[in-house]
Amino acid sequence: MDDDVLRDFERLNANHTERGVFVVNEGNFMYENASLSYYNINDNIFENNVFYRTNALPLGDVAQSMTIRDSLGYIVINNSGKIYIININTFKYIGKITGFTSPRNIVFISDEKAYVSDLYSKCLYIVNLKTRQIAGSVDLSATGSVYAHTSESMVVSGDKLFVSSWNFDDKILVVNTINDEITDTLDVTLQPNSMVIDKNNKLWVLCDGGNETSPVGYENPTLIRINPETLEIEKTLTFDDINGSPTDLCMTAGKDTLYFIFSNWGGTAIEGSGVYRMAVTSEVLPSSPVIPENGKLFYSMGIDPINSDIYVGDASNYSSNGRVLRFRHDCILIYEFEAGIAPGGFCFK
Repeated sequence: MDDDVLRDFERLNANHTERGVFVVNEGNFMYENASLSYYNINDNIFENNVFYRTNALPLGDVAQSMTIRDSLGYIVINNSGKIYIININTFKYIGKITGFTSPRNIVFISDEKAYVSDLYSKCLYIVNLKTRQIAGSVDLSATGSVYAHTSESMVVSGDKLFVSSWNFDDKILVVNTINDEITDTLDVTLQPNSMVIDKNNKLWVLCDGGNETSPVGYENPTLIRINPETLEIEKTLTFDDINGSPTDLCMTAGKDTLYFIFSNWGGTAIEGSGVYRMAVTSEVLPSSPVIPENGKLFYSMGIDPINSDIYVGDASNYSSNGRVLRFRHDCILIYEFEAGIAPGGFCFK
């Protein structure tokens, strides 16, 4: 270690009690240069590297997502196999949860219990939030797929946890949150990557269809609506462009409008790429973007749960710092700022 740097390091002494947005910057795979940014919404003040500047501690390798419960923020570090816990006002390190293979997201069931999805583990982890340790798991290996199921996006509806099996798969797994057992497996289309629940308590699933190099093939992407009570697939809307990779399905504050990014996984330019908007009552997919990509590389999106402002992460070239664009709910650009490398997620405080 460079002792002089550590000794002379002036730590950030923050206490942000206002409403804000955390930006989770993935960094480059195997470079351990993930970072956390923070945006003060009211004052338009943006700060980068707030985790490192506060704790003199690198965030790790590939920051995947962040979720808040009460005053604590849980930052899932994918390739480092851990979750860092911080105070959401001071950014100070509180603790960590370790023992994962490739964690993706965390969802809370109670003050003591949470589930953590994992890209490569053939299980869904159960975490004790009091002890900050893995307390058990839900086995995903014996559910009848050529490739054992993994877990990605998660949504809770009553006592049901809906889990998308994204990696080379076409399933939504239904887990009973009381006994931690899989009760149903729903067949959708290839690679369901994100899910939301609307104002009518309908589950929407966005499937990207894979790509031509996938060992299980690839197909046109789809947007699917499911009834969480009956588990019936009520609607399947299919995209025309098989080369498109829709991602980041989001919901407005009123839960009446869907947003998603339509682009290409590899960053190849495709016609009509950008941010799309669709009412939950619509019977057809939207035909044109409300926010065109226009030469940028839209990599992530988040919708403010209070005023429905739209935040889009532009990954640029994946190797240098990206940018975050804030749009008003009517898609007018309000603010733009430089973030870390590959801004891949948003967490609203």
